[in-house]
Amino acid sequence: QVQLVESGGGLVQPGGSPRLSCAASGVIFSFNIMGWYRQAPGKQRELVAIIDSGGSTNYADSVKGRFTISRDSAKNTLYLQMSSLKSEDTAVYYCNARRYSRGNVYEYWGQGTQVTVSS
Repeated sequence: QVQLVESGGGLVQPGGSPRLSCAASGVIFSFNIMGWYRQAPGKQRELVAIIDSGGSTNYADSVKGRFTISRDSAKNTLYLQMSSLKSEDTAVYYCNARRYSRGNVYEYWGQGTQVTVSS
């Protein structure tokens, strides 16, 4: 059974640079796309950044130039390097992974890690 486990969240000061990690277990295949989403209180879950198996990335406008997504396929681990954090980055951050196979999409979510930006 595939499991995604995030780590690296917590209380961060404005301007801080934490790194989130997402470790995938129970995986015997490569994910086509992996990404980070976030959900702030009272708001819908939104895309933060995604990366495909070829290393191509896409970012939400709100985090471009501040966040960097990367993946280590050998370790089945996804990262999100965050920098210049703002209070509006406060949210629960979720790891997402998708695999496309024979016309089907298999999607997996982590349990989320809280990031709180506050002084």
